[in-house]
Amino acid sequence: MEPLVAAKSRHFTASTCSHVLIVTALLSQRHSVAQVDPSSANEQKPPPEYKSLRYDEDYTYLRDVGNRSDFWDPIKFIPLNDNGDCYLSLGGEARWRFEYYRNYRWDPGAPDQDGYLLQRYLLQADLHLGESVRAFGQLQSSLEEWRAGGPRPTDDNRLDVHQLFGDWRVPIEAHNEDEVILRAGRQEMAYGSQRLISVRESPNIRRAFDAIRVLTRFDDWRVDAFVSQPVEDDPGTFDDGPDDDIYFWGVYATHALPLNEGASIDLYYLGLDRPNAEFVQGTGDEQRHSIGARVFGQRGSFDYNFEGVLQFGTFGVGDILAWTLASDSGYWFNDAALSPRIGLRADIISGDTDAANPNLGTFNPLFPRGSYFGEIALIGPANLFDLHPTIDLHVSDNLKLTLDWDIFWRYSTADGIYDNGGNVLRPADGGARFVGHQPSAQLEWEIDRHTTLNIAYGHFFAGSYIKESGPGADVDFAGVWLVYRF
Repeated sequence: MEPLVAAKSRHFTASTCSHVLIVTALLSQRHSVAQVDPSSANEQKPPPEYKSLRYDEDYTYLRDVGNRSDFWDPIKFIPLNDNGDCYLSLGGEARWRFEYYRNYRWDPGAPDQDGYLLQRYLLQADLHLGESVRAFGQLQSSLEEWRAGGPRPTDDNRLDVHQLFGDWRVPIEAHNEDEVILRAGRQEMAYGSQRLISVRESPNIRRAFDAIRVLTRFDDWRVDAFVSQPVEDDPGTFDDGPDDDIYFWGVYATHALPLNEGASIDLYYLGLDRPNAEFVQGTGDEQRHSIGARVFGQRGSFDYNFEGVLQFGTFGVGDILAWTLASDSGYWFNDAALSPRIGLRADIISGDTDAANPNLGTFNPLFPRGSYFGEIALIGPANLFDLHPTIDLHVSDNLKLTLDWDIFWRYSTADGIYDNGGNVLRPADGGARFVGHQPSAQLEWEIDRHTTLNIAYGHFFAGSYIKESGPGADVDFAGVWLVYRF
């Protein structure tokens, strides 16, 4: 039974966030009636979509009160001076996610109940003091209920500072488009397809880093450089700190390709230093360097996304040489019923070929997205061949059905498989290569601008390798989650 103090703390955190949302809603409604000018309703600018990185949202268009059409607009732009270049923007998110597994991680002995509930609440404030100075803060409360065996490491974090950083912006040209921004503090980072650096959306706790970043924009180039430490997710209240043993740094550049309209390229270098890294081969200090490139874009009805990464460095007394090639391409049939997109994803991700050799060939995905191969989230991107056909069906403008079937093989039979966090999931036992296959379906309903409902189901058919290396039962997953943003 949960201790009384912890239970009260959990109830207090959730109810407090709910009360804040209610009070803020009432206040914003009152101000909305007072400030919107009905005479300018026909010229109202449509509100922007909410972004995954909430600090990238721009609400300066609300300086004109005639653009205010949304319930929350009065708190999205609160002017602090007469000309409106000093302002405060408030926002947040609430997510309720119910998950159910049968035979979690292929184990029929895994404790099965009636599923469990994950709750995540985010509240943010974005303060701008002129064109050059900015501060952004965000609180996160992530709660878990009913899970047999208790919360996983990414499930429970009662209340903590998720982001808190400051910006100093220096415009380079008179037209104010080229710029350099120095950003320091706790922050989310996401780059490219989020294969290597992600906010980790699907798990209950989003990922953050304590980082110093230099963000630049020159013509068609955007170049970011950073040094950071990932933030540890501790279950208490205001107790999260950086992981003092892990250092992560890099440079990431994006450029539009002039020879092919609609195409862009990412070029990047990422460095990681962490002690006591664990792989099937063993445990040792790891210093890994990743050099990668990604070409992506759209040409007519065809979209594409190709990426390659080479990794080198040291692991213990040995050397690292690992790599991956990934693709995600699709074709849109816009004139057909349901406007289907038929796509194919494919990955080749290296694994270690000789455990007796001190050199390491296992690819490290660094900080990838939490549902790399679907919401069932059993397998992570290391030591795999992967073929993944998909079809998206647009039932209506705000309702999309995605069907897919993922098929997995081990790249090397001398290496095992890993979870999304890079932890060893199964050893190299057995000579079988086939891991299994995984059909799934997901329905996404955008109820309105603020509210999204998702329903997902996945089934993993255990292959010969899973059955040889441990419990080998098929796995079922079902998830339902509702997200409200403001």
